[in-house]
This record gives sequence, C-alpha cells and structure tokens, in this order.
Amino acid sequence: MSEIKRLPGFQDIMPEDRVYWDFIMSTAADVARRAGFQRIDVPVLESTNLFARGVGEASDFFIKKEMYTIDEGDGKYITMRPEFTAGLVRAYCQNGMHNLPQPVKIFTFGPLFRRERQQAGRFRQHTQFDCEILGETDPAADLEIMMTAMSLYKAMGYGALTFQLNSTGCPKCKPIYIKALKEYLGDHLNQLGPVDQERLKLNPLRILDSKDPKLDELLAGAPKIIDYLCDDCASHFAELRSLLDRLGQSYTINFRLVRGIDYYTKTVFEVWYEGIGAQSALCGGGRYDGLAEAIGGPSTPGVGFGLGVERAVLSLKEEKITPPAVDEPHVFIAHFGGESKATAVELTYQLRDAGIGTRLAFARTKRSMKSQMREANKYAIDVALILGEDEIAQGVATVRPMDRNRGDQTQVSLDQLTAWLTDFFS
Repeated sequence: MSEIKRLPGFQDIMPEDRVYWDFIMSTAADVARRAGFQRIDVPVLESTNLFARGVGEASDFFIKKEMYTIDEGDGKYITMRPEFTAGLVRAYCQNGMHNLPQPVKIFTFGPLFRRERQQAGRFRQHTQFDCEILGETDPAADLEIMMTAMSLYKAMGYGALTFQLNSTGCPKCKPIYIKALKEYLGDHLNQLGPVDQERLKLNPLRILDSKDPKLDELLAGAPKIIDYLCDDCASHFAELRSLLDRLGQSYTINFRLVRGIDYYTKTVFEVWYEGIGAQSALCGGGRYDGLAEAIGGPSTPGVGFGLGVERAVLSLKEEKITPPAVDEPHVFIAHFGGESKATAVELTYQLRDAGIGTRLAFARTKRSMKSQMREANKYAIDVALILGEDEIAQGVATVRPMDRNRGDQTQVSLDQLTAWLTDFFS
C-alpha cells in the first residue's frame, strides 16, 4: 500500500504555526468589531452561476480553469468558493439585509479554493479574512475599509505602512479607457508575450498588472485611467484622496494597480509594507458597485478587502514579529498509579474548573518520578504537584516550584491547594 500523503497545493497547519493564525484572526476580529463590523459566515459550496455571473465574462479563464466545480448530475453545478465577496453579497440580498439600517458592515473568516499553479506560497486551499461595507457610496466608506486594513497590520506590529491606490472607473468611463488601452497595446503587439496577447483580447486591464519587467517601459507610456474618469468617478477619487490627506495617511497613486476580478469599480487599493530592502503588498481590495445587480439582486454599492492568512503568516515570520505567548498549563501533576492516580485525575479537573491550567502525567503502569519530572521540564511548567502513598495518607500534595527562586518544596493540604495555587500565580 502506497503511503497516504496530503494533496499537492494543500497544507497542514501545525501547532507552532497555528499560534500565528490565532494571533491574526483574533487581532482582525478585534479591529473589525471596534469599527462596527459584525461577523457573518457563508457556505463553502455555492451555485457555480453565482461566481460565473459575479466575476464577469472577461474572467472566463478563472471560471473554467481555477474553480473547483462539481456536476450534481441534474444539470446543476456547484462550486467550492474561490472568493468571498460574491457569496457575501448573495447572503446580503437573500437574507433581506437591504432592509436593515444601511450600510451593513460585515466580516468573515474561512477557506477559499482555487486550482492554482504549483509554486511557493500559492495554495489551492487558502484562508482569508474578509471585511465588507454594503449599501453605501460615500468615499468615506472606502476610507473606512482601507483604514480597517491599515489598523489591522498596525495592531499586529508593522510599521512603515502605506497604500497603493488607483481608480478603475465605472461602466460609464471604463470602456472608453479600455478602448484607448487596447489601441495603445495593439500598436506594440510584438512586445507582448502569448499570455498578455490573450489578456489583450479578454481583459486588457490585467496587462497593467504584469510582473514582466520587460513591459515596464511600455506600460509607463500607456494611457492612464485617471485621465478618462467620468465626473462622478473623478469626484469620488478626489474626495477619497482628500480624506486620506486629512488623516495624514501616506499613499501612492499606482496607475498600474488593478484587481484580478472584473466586478471592481472606482477605488482599488493595496496595503504595502516597506520591509528590509524591499516593498511588498500585504493585502488589497476595492469597490464593486455593480456586483449585486450582476448576480440578480437589487442595486447595492459595496466596498471591501481580503487578507490572506497564509501570506500574513509568512510576512510575520520574515519580519520577526512574534505573536504573544499562548497561555499554556503551568501545573503538572505526577503520581505513582493506584489511588494516587485516581486522586491526581480528580485534582486535575478541580484545578481546571478553577481556571488553573493543569497537565496530568499519563501512565498505564507505574512511572518513576525522574521520568515524570523530565516530562514536566519539556513544558513551561511552574509548579509540579507530586502525589504518592504518603501524600494520599496525609491528604496533602507535595508542591515543587520548578524555579527554586520562587520558593522551596512544601506540602499543601488538598482542600487548600486551589487557593494556594491561585495565590502563587497572582
């Protein structure tokens, strides 16, 4: 029988990494709730039509090649969610959230699934924190989403943060810009590789996001969407920039910044961090005022951002940002089997019920005290409790502080032990 292994593109989150995950998730939830966001959860499986209609025709490659889709056998197809926004907008529409006081501010966590090409740092299952404001066109809502993302990274210990910012226009002005961009790039078709030539046909904006340094000079001379914005988009972008300036928040207009899915309108942004010798994008988001209508719902403006947890973990490690220490059990109970084991088991749960984290030595047969103390030393144990025949007969436990600077070994009555330990740790 061949060895059973984890599927390529997926990962196991081991305890030493899970502390980073818990730190990110707890910090994100705290920052979001302080800004008035409420948690919502949506299904992992949705109708394929939700994502097909939501991401747009130009994202046909994404629909056919990157989504995990299941044929239900009755003419219906369901998909493991590749992104959060479409599902959250669907939940907003289906559950009548448009009848609530607007805007609705929500956040969520969970896994997303994409058939990514195998490469370092890219996973077919990845986890995201997602934050959205639905039902509001005010540029101040864009600002709030941006500053929530910024506040999250600051709360995790980052400095030197800035925004990359752009506007992608709206259905009124974006087509005019795309036409100009296609004409410009069409005149330089020989400089585009096969992938970008295909993008030119389906979604020319994605060429602006090309990581090919050979295109830098060509794209530097390309038309800029800011010169094609309609009055509404230009006014929206100007007010957002004014609000950022009022906060003293640094940002850079990046004319090449686009988002990978077609539903974005107006504001798009990324949070960038200047680490040791380089800059890198930490997360991003933007506005999507036409998405609800695209999936069959009422007209509902929206703006949001997503943070990839795996990417955030790597970034924290690279920057040597360590999560706060996890509070693990600080008491260890050693015993010699028989009645001492029964008493140790009883005492373990009494202490845990009192809020004192406790580890119990496991043993089917009698273990030496030396062996049990070696086990205690593997953990961050402050106090070892020893229960033997003499202790059981006297109704006491031998209390041994593992750091002798915190006191000498002593004996404490079992019925006074909880109070003694509470005082010891206070």
